[in-house]
Amino acid sequence: MSKATEHWSRIEFGRDDVQVVGESLDFDGFFQIYSVNLRHRLFAGGWSKVINRELFKRHDAVGVLLYDPVLDSVALVEQFRIGVLGSAAAEQAGQSPWIWELVAGIIDNGESAMEVARRESKEEAGTVIEQLEPIAQYYASPGGSNEHFHLFAGKADLSQTAGVHGLPAEGEDIRVHVLSVQQCWQKLLNGELNNAHTLVAVQWLKLNHQWLRERWS
Repeated sequence: MSKATEHWSRIEFGRDDVQVVGESLDFDGFFQIYSVNLRHRLFAGGWSKVINRELFKRHDAVGVLLYDPVLDSVALVEQFRIGVLGSAAAEQAGQSPWIWELVAGIIDNGESAMEVARRESKEEAGTVIEQLEPIAQYYASPGGSNEHFHLFAGKADLSQTAGVHGLPAEGEDIRVHVLSVQQCWQKLLNGELNNAHTLVAVQWLKLNHQWLRERWS
């Protein structure tokens, strides 16, 4: 290893190690797409050439895995997703664009992540959250998007949870499914849960199931 490489391997880069040369707004709708010209420091020393990156900007988002410790069950929602319809992999596999996922929504109007978790649980599942347990915060796809995701487990009484929910004004048509944790584990093993937020939350619950049930019982 050269001295220069050894030197840079010990350094942690930060925001000051990126220089934005210019950016433009290419699309402005429900989301925004920016074209950004930048350069950044290199691990081996010096700076990169000016490179172009497209940045998909959206508000931070929240997901909630609804869990009932009495029934030892979870609630997932099913709805149409354009991203699956437009996926070559989904088309090749003959996968339906209606998928099972978490209650989720976008943070807006100065809301906190917990406020969004409670609001979306009511709107999408007709369920009142009794308690929230943080699971993780992460960037959903940092190679091209700034979306930052807040993930929770939500304690709820799922004994009356059923039906179709959502806000018609926003084009939402959301069906709720309540299933035992064993059924949920089986869906996980079968590959039927195939979106990142749901996978992270369900695997977290599998690791922390006994602890969470005892805490919330």
